[in-house]
Amino acid sequence: MTYEEYDMSEERSSREDRRGGGGRRNSGGGGRRRGYRRRRGCPFLRDGKCLIDYKDVDSLRQYLTETGKIRPRRQTGACSKCQRALAVAIKRARHIALLPYAPEHIRRNM
Repeated sequence: MTYEEYDMSEERSSREDRRGGGGRRNSGGGGRRRGYRRRRGCPFLRDGKCLIDYKDVDSLRQYLTETGKIRPRRQTGACSKCQRALAVAIKRARHIALLPYAPEHIRRNM
């Protein structure tokens, strides 16, 4: 191998290291498949409008965690506009005592 060939192979391997891909030693995923996953649409949009009602407690409850926190947008699948409306609706329902602020096991111990 000449010096020029060696120099080119060194440059190629350093480029692959920076990219994170390359040879077998850098892959680390064990043959992980990368595929296109279609994003879900916003569950609240109907005809271009967010339909979220603060009085519909049963549907709002599924967007709360077990600890009473509002689920993030990446978990709910809502668009940013609907996620903000969802947060407002949950806060309104909490304010008029339709939904609890704290989970039941914490309220019981107080």
